[in-house]
Amino acid sequence: MVNMIVSAIIWGVSYLFGCVGEIISEKAGHLNLGIPGIMCMGAMGGALGASLCSSSSWLALILMSMLFSMLFSLLGGGIYAFLTVSLRCNQNITGLALTTFGAGFAQVIVDKFSNIETLSKLASASDIISQSLPFASKLGVFGKLFLSYGFYVYLALAIAIVAHIVLKRTRVGLNLRAVGENPAAADAVGINVTAYKYAAILIGCVIAGLGGAAYFLGPVARGGDSNFCLTISAIGWISIALVIFSLWKPLFAIFGSFIFSVLYSLSSYIKVSGAGEELYKMLPYVVTILVLVLTSIKSNKELQAPQALGIPYFREER
Repeated sequence: MVNMIVSAIIWGVSYLFGCVGEIISEKAGHLNLGIPGIMCMGAMGGALGASLCSSSSWLALILMSMLFSMLFSLLGGGIYAFLTVSLRCNQNITGLALTTFGAGFAQVIVDKFSNIETLSKLASASDIISQSLPFASKLGVFGKLFLSYGFYVYLALAIAIVAHIVLKRTRVGLNLRAVGENPAAADAVGINVTAYKYAAILIGCVIAGLGGAAYFLGPVARGGDSNFCLTISAIGWISIALVIFSLWKPLFAIFGSFIFSVLYSLSSYIKVSGAGEELYKMLPYVVTILVLVLTSIKSNKELQAPQALGIPYFREER
């Protein structure tokens, strides 16, 4: 049981990054279906940064992997933001195109630089980055459940908590939610709608990209998953579904990512094969549909998506 919980937390951290990143984007009124592609680019960037790092220092590897992951995620986020905010392109089509582009681009770059030496270096970097707190093993079950994870797990939790505080307790969060609910009204009171949309999309993409790096350099892939784009794309789509399950609340996403991780990995603990395994992997989406139906019936605005989600803002029509 303890091992299953630990495994679910390790897997769930990528869901959490992707979900929080998408929540921030959606709070600004943008449904970013490019998150799977962004996560692939972030994974590729993280791997590239770790492989280029000449030091075996834990801090140096963390900083290099994060820096490159953020840069490539910003590239993808910048493309999406320019097309959907400045050019007002259809958000769904742009997001799907970005997912295809990001996954293909990341796979090509990783394949080009993959060799035995690089894979060995990435595996070593993954072991260093995934090191748990030194005293965790001395605290028994408590240490294993709460202190036996690598840096990215605690970073994801910190980002989710900070995102909650910013969205709920600060003027910036209030303005962002206003932009997502009614951009014309927000514009009328002096809020720079375009700036908030760009900032939310770019920050959301950076956070999601770190989720890709957390998977690729984490204890699951250890820098050596040849089909990482397929796996991370699946993580990205589950992260988008998780936004609905968590009711657009970053704190709920912490628990939701754990639940989704357990549901998605049930087939590994319950001996099934073939169609049965795929049915178990459908569970997160089935649960999401149920939550969507229940929240729609309740008709509580706090439990619904931002009112202007997916709708381009034309200032001239204000």
